[in-house]
Amino acid sequence: MDKTILRTCIVTRKLLSKEEMFRVVKTPNHEIKIDSSYVAQGRGCYLSKDKNLILKAKSKRMIEKHLKVNDCQAVYDELLKLL
Repeated sequence: MDKTILRTCIVTRKLLSKEEMFRVVKTPNHEIKIDSSYVAQGRGCYLSKDKNLILKAKSKRMIEKHLKVNDCQAVYDELLKLL
């Protein structure tokens, strides 16, 4: 019996399977990257694969707040390209 792994979206606060979301990670070297394998070490946050939610997170700087970093504009742009 396979268990579906659920994670919380930082924008909607809804539980979704991790395959329905992007994982953004701050590595121990303080690099910010998109973790497509869902297993990279570091502090991570999940964001639904929805253009409107990514734009909302960008306007409210949600990834920056969750990962405690200053600027993630390039990450938001890359997430929008991956849709």
